[in-house]
Amino acid sequence: MDLILHQYDFSNYAEKVRLALGYKNLTWHAVEIPPVAPKPDLIPLTGGYRRTPVLQIGADIYCDTRLILRVVEQVAPEPSFFPENTIGLANATSHWAETQLFRPISLYVSGTNADVLPANLQADRSAMRGLPPPDATTMERAAKRSAPLVRVGLTRVADILADGRNWILGDTVTIADFSVYHALWFITGRTTRLTHELEPFDGITAWMTRMQAFGHGQVRPMSSIEALNIAAASEPVPPAASAPFPEDPDLGATVRIRADDYGRDAIEGQLVYLDAEEIAILRSDPRVGEVCVHFPRLGYDLRTTEAR
Repeated sequence: MDLILHQYDFSNYAEKVRLALGYKNLTWHAVEIPPVAPKPDLIPLTGGYRRTPVLQIGADIYCDTRLILRVVEQVAPEPSFFPENTIGLANATSHWAETQLFRPISLYVSGTNADVLPANLQADRSAMRGLPPPDATTMERAAKRSAPLVRVGLTRVADILADGRNWILGDTVTIADFSVYHALWFITGRTTRLTHELEPFDGITAWMTRMQAFGHGQVRPMSSIEALNIAAASEPVPPAASAPFPEDPDLGATVRIRADDYGRDAIEGQLVYLDAEEIAILRSDPRVGEVCVHFPRLGYDLRTTEAR
């Protein structure tokens, strides 16, 4: 089945996946989606999830880059994102990169580049967090508060690379490289206004150049209608045997799942797969028929619809 990535150009999380596909030297289809709601050709696939990116393989829909890169690893195991004896530290570093490192970067970049971002981007992101839209003064204050934290984070990354290693965990590329990279890529991914923040760090610049050399693989544009038609003409892959925890809902139950941080739109369906890493629900939409929507376990709240 073809790999179809629903994404837009300045999404740093999409860049994480694009670069990962390049590392694997894969061919994939790019569907450009709006950066803000509404996303009328994405919601039929996801059932309400609207964060970016989303990976589609036939009628199976994968949400969140933490799961998407695991799926890409299954499609093309070599070279691996998870080389032997690195998984624990790589996952811990990735979590740090996508929380403490990236959050101040996002506020600093957004507040500094508000005039070149889509006009309603911040209102959309605030709505995803259940907050009122910020005004220009609020964004400027947030950027000013965040700038020192960004510099501390950059120093932390520079310290990791200070011994001359090629990659975040040493001599081998891991998932940690992609998680750290996309956070730093966001600093200059839209404009060059903040290039000066990276200039003092030669080790970071050299490492980012090595990462950029992976490229994006072989990219083929695809329309959203083509992607919907592919889903409609496909059937979800039958799930493997589940390995739930005792406290989990029963397979076959009607459940709702949503992110536990932001973008908390609830997605409902029938629970068909569950293990320590993944949750999958089966749902139906008039435009695509039956699809299976997959989420990572961590970062998502799962409960039966009776236990809202």
